[in-house]
Amino acid sequence: MSATAAVPASTTMSGASTSVSASSATAAVHILNYSVVSLHGKRKSISASSSSFISRYSFNCDISRSFRRISYPSPIRIRPLSPVMEWQDCTVKSEVDVPISVAYKCYSDREAIPEWMPFISSVKILEDKPDLSRWSLKYKAFGQNIEYSWLARNMQPTPNQKIHWRSLEGLPNRGAVRFFPKGPSSCIIELTVSYEVPQLLVPVASALKPFLENLLDRGLERFARFAKSYSADTPK
Repeated sequence: MSATAAVPASTTMSGASTSVSASSATAAVHILNYSVVSLHGKRKSISASSSSFISRYSFNCDISRSFRRISYPSPIRIRPLSPVMEWQDCTVKSEVDVPISVAYKCYSDREAIPEWMPFISSVKILEDKPDLSRWSLKYKAFGQNIEYSWLARNMQPTPNQKIHWRSLEGLPNRGAVRFFPKGPSSCIIELTVSYEVPQLLVPVASALKPFLENLLDRGLERFARFAKSYSADTPK
């Protein structure tokens, strides 16, 4: 018989404990390594997320700054175009057989103008403002009854040389009368009238000027007769 060496119980227990302790240590090392790796991975993940967030924030900030730097034009407001009205000028001359002082005084009597100007129906001087006067025009022409009115201001005159005016409201117009001596008992009157063609008469604008010049000529002819009677009625 072979004899088996007896192993003390304490030695066996000690070996088992050593083996268990080694296994536990090894497991702990693995767990620690895993934790370190996992923690390192999380750090990388957090770092990558932070970098991505910072990049996106910087990009958005750059875009915001870019938009702030862009200057956008203010909105354009389109206004309806007002029609450009046509102005016409008419000038006529006539010789009057009265002294220039009489012709000037006669023409200065504005409220008497309807007596010799065919298309002027009334002129009324404002009592409180004698440089202002209200005018009315009535005439049948171009198949229509034409009626207009306006308020006019007489500008500072030059005695025996010039009378001029301009409208303040109503039919837009302006004009001047000039007096030139021709002899001791006669003078030449030059009448210029400028006016805005009324919308109603725009279709016949080309015919309006010669038509009005004819009326003004007739008016000055009548003025010459009126001035003679005016001179005769004026006390010497």
